[in-house]
Amino acid sequence: MKLGELLRSGDWKSEKHVPVITAPERVKGDEPFDIRIGIGEGEPHPNTTEHHIRWIKLLFEPKEGFTFELADVQFTAHGEGLKGANAGPVYTEPFANVRVRLKESGTLLALSYCNIHGLWESSQAIEVE
Repeated sequence: MKLGELLRSGDWKSEKHVPVITAPERVKGDEPFDIRIGIGEGEPHPNTTEHHIRWIKLLFEPKEGFTFELADVQFTAHGEGLKGANAGPVYTEPFANVRVRLKESGTLLALSYCNIHGLWESSQAIEVE
């Protein structure tokens, strides 16, 4: 089995596991801009000790060349604590902002991992002027 066969996708407005990429469609070359990645924009994902998003990765694939990892965001607090599951003092929400500069057009790719439902993907083309 190949990794690509394990990746799931869908419409983030109705599927709570799909990573959402919020970024401009066009940017100026070599100028910083922000990309937001998150889970649960349209349909909230549970964030409990038993069921949560563990991580999101953001990658960039230029039109020519290989894929680059831009960010690896780990979400490590899901309500665990001394009083037991879901009774802890803190939860991390599966959202992050990443500032990047691109010199070439390509595709932004996001991967996420749910501890129960596995790997999910999404992508967005981005043009550099």
